Amino acid sequence: MSGTGYDHPQPRKGFFTDTSVCIGCKACEVACKEWNAVPANGHEELDLLGMSYDNTADLGANNWRHVAFIEQTVAPRPETSEAVQLGMPTVGAPAQDGEAGVRWLMSSDVCKHCTHAACLDVCPTGALFRTEFDTVVVQDDICNGCGYCVPACPYGVIEKRETDGGAFKCTLCYDRLGAGMEPACAKACPTDSIQYGDLDELRQRASERVDALHQAGVGEARLYGHDPQDGVGGDGAFFLLLDEPEVYGFPPDPVVTTRDLPAMWASAGAVALGVAATVAGAFLGGRR
Repeated sequence: MSGTGYDHPQPRKGFFTDTSVCIGCKACEVACKEWNAVPANGHEELDLLGMSYDNTADLGANNWRHVAFIEQTVAPRPETSEAVQLGMPTVGAPAQDGEAGVRWLMSSDVCKHCTHAACLDVCPTGALFRTEFDTVVVQDDICNGCGYCVPACPYGVIEKRETDGGAFKCTLCYDRLGAGMEPACAKACPTDSIQYGDLDELRQRASERVDALHQAGVGEARLYGHDPQDGVGGDGAFFLLLDEPEVYGFPPDPVVTTRDLPAMWASAGAVALGVAATVAGAFLGGRR
């Protein structure tokens, strides 16, 4: 058991994204689009956003992977060794201001494949289902495009594609997993920033990585989405971050949005019974 309620003989599969080694190459975005035949956004894919070197902005029906580019002005770190000039070309990063330094935080975002997935709870057709790998997948041929899953997602991942009428998101390459292959994004990542495997093993690996970074003086390193006790029961895709979750556009304390539904239905049932009892009493009283 993995906490999802899905009992199966194999370990739960997932992603561990180590943002400390992401170089922002976007190979994951390209591999995802190519393997899953995700359509292009249009001509704007060749343009920048005007506020970042990013050109895809966020996750959506046409972006199942998105690499965020976050520029920060920070105090320079004390030099621990003499830098070596390799003569590498630059891409015109902004000039540094005074003694302050500039650092880039890059993170490849994706569907979190929540342990308690609200998108599953609200889907009226069963188009969203939990796979034998404990991931969450949309069946395009069953989705009726109602869009209930869109506001239910605490991360804003899933989105309707108006040209198709259905909802789309990362499938964790369900077809590749069935063939014993790793997801396309993890396969394409040149730095192993995206790691795929058994979730328990990934959590152990991530914990060791955080410890190593802390010992190296990177005290701000932290994990996000790894804790089975958080508001969504932990994520099947979790991250090592170098700053607060909000900096990367993640909610700091996500909760499963359908957590109050049982209590709401119980209250509605109690009200309905009360109304029925009142009507019956008035009817019987009128006959006396």
